Amino acid sequence: MNSKRLFIVVVLVALLGAGSYYVTGMFSSEASPVAPGQEGSEQVDTVELSDDELMKKFEKALSTIEGQYVEEVDRKQLIEGAISGMVEELGDPFSDYMDQETANEFVESLGSEFQGIGAEVSMINGKVTIVSPFRDSPAEQAGLQANDRIIEIDGENIEGLTVNEAVLKIRGEKGTTVRLTIERDGSTELLEVPVERDTIPIETVRTETFEQDGQTIGLLEITSFSEDTAINFKDQLSQLEADGIDALLIDVRGNPGGYLNAVEQIGDELIPEGKAIVQTEDRAGDRTGYSSQLEGTKDYPIIGLIDERSASASEILAAALKESGGYDLVGNTTFGKGTVQQTVDLGDGSDLKLTMMRWLTPDGNSINEEGVTPTIEENQPEYFFSTAVSVEDDPITFDSLGEQVKNAQLILKGLDFEPGREDGYFDQQTVDAVKAFQESVDIEATGEINQETATALQERIVEEIRKSDNDVQLQKAIELAVEQSNQ
Repeated sequence: MNSKRLFIVVVLVALLGAGSYYVTGMFSSEASPVAPGQEGSEQVDTVELSDDELMKKFEKALSTIEGQYVEEVDRKQLIEGAISGMVEELGDPFSDYMDQETANEFVESLGSEFQGIGAEVSMINGKVTIVSPFRDSPAEQAGLQANDRIIEIDGENIEGLTVNEAVLKIRGEKGTTVRLTIERDGSTELLEVPVERDTIPIETVRTETFEQDGQTIGLLEITSFSEDTAINFKDQLSQLEADGIDALLIDVRGNPGGYLNAVEQIGDELIPEGKAIVQTEDRAGDRTGYSSQLEGTKDYPIIGLIDERSASASEILAAALKESGGYDLVGNTTFGKGTVQQTVDLGDGSDLKLTMMRWLTPDGNSINEEGVTPTIEENQPEYFFSTAVSVEDDPITFDSLGEQVKNAQLILKGLDFEPGREDGYFDQQTVDAVKAFQESVDIEATGEINQETATALQERIVEEIRKSDNDVQLQKAIELAVEQSNQ
């Protein structure tokens, strides 16, 4: 029994806020329903109910279903379904009800590590959608991208599942594989993406330095905004400054967001004194601003790195760097999530994650569904967005046609094994490119793509993507940092 569907109309009317509501469809328990348009049918008058009457209506519906439904029902399941139905009716992809099991999983994901594929997902336009794969995660290495829509999990269609139900199916023990069928913009076919689950460490701040033209450029990469992110950021920034950096890069590419207070505290380390970091706006339109507590301003250039996978809290920081700091942003327009969620404990281990505010940039702009635009647009090489080649039982061979061939051609080109085309047709030049690649990694040069070759292709392209010299956006930011530090 789908208890959520049974209760969605009743509970939505009962609990969606104050004021008067209108309901229709009052039937006596002894009346027989009359088909619309049937002779003798009468239109039921609309009745206005007060809040108290609406609650009584809810209680009556609950007691009637419990006492008279043709099958025995479980009250807890009915209430769980009712709450889920209310949240679903909001039409907000970022509000969610988490039962005890899901809430525990959520808390675990905020800890030091968890097991899964490493991706932020949300329900967008009715489909479970990748918001952002984490940097260096199995999801990223398998080629999953922001805005990929998950259609099937291990061959099972997930239409009708909540995002939390889908997440529980995706997560699993390290070393096991989940097969995701995804829909991607620009692709004419559904893509099969196998992802091997792993332990996902929550190391949210990474640091690196680059020496170029006599300048020392510091890099702070923030992978998400968790409880300890601001503390770690401050510690590592202090170390970079002690080492004498000439400029600083702040990298929030692929960062799906996190705690609002974490980004505010990081903004205190970067944004000039007294300048706004973020504004929040409640349902009444009242705004609250948070301004930087930094004393003075930094004496070195700061440049941000953003992309389409930068979401939520990472967009707040990017907008503050751009509007309040006057700093450059290099990369691509961000995801466009301009709302703030808070978690409400419902008392039994379950939680309600609810959008309670909108956030606005320092200048009062909303970026929701728009994103933060870079001051310098810079695109990564096309192979950065390749998807792992999926081989079923039989190898992919000459004269084949499809998305898997296209994926292989894109990877081969990125590895400098020129396939001659990238349209998904496995021609002779593609065969020759596959043979050349196989020889380079000591695999039998058959010109066919079996699982061994597919795995080797993915491993090699990930290696290339990880090389900083191939990161066009990073190199542009370093070049700009050197130029600005010399001014």
